[in-house]
Amino acid sequence: MSDRSRSLPDQPNLRYLKIEAKRRLSAGEFPSLHDAQLAIAREHGLSSWAALKATVEAAEARFPALGHVRWVADRFAGADDPGWAAPEGDELRDHFDEHYLSLVPAQKLIGTLRSLAPRLRADLVVSHTTPLAVRAQIADLRVEAAARPDPPHRLATLSVYPLGQRVTDPRTAAPATRSSTGAPARAVRVAEESFAELGLVGLALAGRDRDDETPLWTVVRGWAQLDRNEPLHADHRFPAYGVSKLVTSTAVLRLVAEGRVDLDGPANAHLRTLRLDDGGVTVRELLTHTGGVVSPDERFADAIIDPVAPLGHTVSCDNRRGSLVPSDGGYAVLGQLIADVTGAPYPEAAAALVLEPTGMVGSWFPVRWPENDAIGGHLLSGDGSFVGAPRQVCTLPAAGGLWSTAPDLVRFGLAWSSLLPDELVREALRPQVAQPSGASVGLGWLINEAKDLYGHPGTGPGAAASLTIRLGTGAVTAVCTNRQVPIEPVNARLIRTAG
Repeated sequence: MSDRSRSLPDQPNLRYLKIEAKRRLSAGEFPSLHDAQLAIAREHGLSSWAALKATVEAAEARFPALGHVRWVADRFAGADDPGWAAPEGDELRDHFDEHYLSLVPAQKLIGTLRSLAPRLRADLVVSHTTPLAVRAQIADLRVEAAARPDPPHRLATLSVYPLGQRVTDPRTAAPATRSSTGAPARAVRVAEESFAELGLVGLALAGRDRDDETPLWTVVRGWAQLDRNEPLHADHRFPAYGVSKLVTSTAVLRLVAEGRVDLDGPANAHLRTLRLDDGGVTVRELLTHTGGVVSPDERFADAIIDPVAPLGHTVSCDNRRGSLVPSDGGYAVLGQLIADVTGAPYPEAAAALVLEPTGMVGSWFPVRWPENDAIGGHLLSGDGSFVGAPRQVCTLPAAGGLWSTAPDLVRFGLAWSSLLPDELVREALRPQVAQPSGASVGLGWLINEAKDLYGHPGTGPGAAASLTIRLGTGAVTAVCTNRQVPIEPVNARLIRTAG
């Protein structure tokens, strides 16, 4: 038996220790699995395998999010075996929060994880963990997860997405990085590291730190459109998707400040073109995704013909009113409310109320995928090469139709509060509804007081965007890319040292 002494890592992995015992048995170091396990236990200063197992389980209890992620990897690693049995509802609920399972139905979750089975058999390499959050890699997959703050700390979010190692497209080799005067070195590092890690075509970063005298800076890397070999520059426009909701919420609050909209009154009191079938739903409930408004199934098309058509003239509400359920339909209704109150189509009203006064000169709501100074969306094919994403736009402009540049998103983040009275700014940033992850929803904004941040992400066909602002200092960063990947972790890294 070995007489080497080892210490357990901060987050020990029982699965790894079991595999190590079997490996050393197969290598002929020990006559039996029991002997191999006993040797490993003693190498870690413990008298038996049972004692080692108890020690590891106690350590894992200190990191519940990591424990749940390891359960996912272990449970689904053999899912491609014909005899594998899928977990049923109670087993899933031991590891996933009920709200998460309401957003990601069990069959969809199981199907997605089952498709990853061969890769889940690799070692889970943890790059960062706290008791309630995990960032890790397994095979060529990035894993991001967060657990609820209340016991038993089930997972409230789980993202699993491919890293850049899968990219074999020679057109993305040796991308150029261009930065403006004053761009911090940390932003260039984030751009270069993230580009390779996520496997991107193009990446645009922009920001401004705490000092008001500091100019807005930009960093761009890669290509706007691969099929045209077009380099990305800071003025290229991206679909901002969910970030559009911030323009809508700010426009609504401007109308509230002018006394033209009652924040806590029924939305139907201001609607003329369409109606909610629940007449009691308030404007505040639409802003906080608690109105129970049903979203249309089809939200993307080649062109926007009629912004009311996807909703119908009577918009359905379900029995989830009062609960937080993200609703593009609710924000589409707010867009029509803005149009009905101002007498102008939503794109024109939003431009007058928000885009123009915040200096967002490169932003607008196109009716189809734009041609000039606009990115092309990209998808990664199975062989590691990029293909063009469908050139479709969101048919609900107020929920996801904004096209913008990374600098324009920063301009919005810097100036939006100047459009509103102080009391409405405070109300917009007051946590109104708690999220399972521990963050909150304000009036349009997603707020994480523990991290001193607020903002909003957006993702859709072929692209993603993220806007983040520090609550304490007002520092703003924005990230845009022309591949549909979770981009918020890039922005989190970018703003971590800002302002």
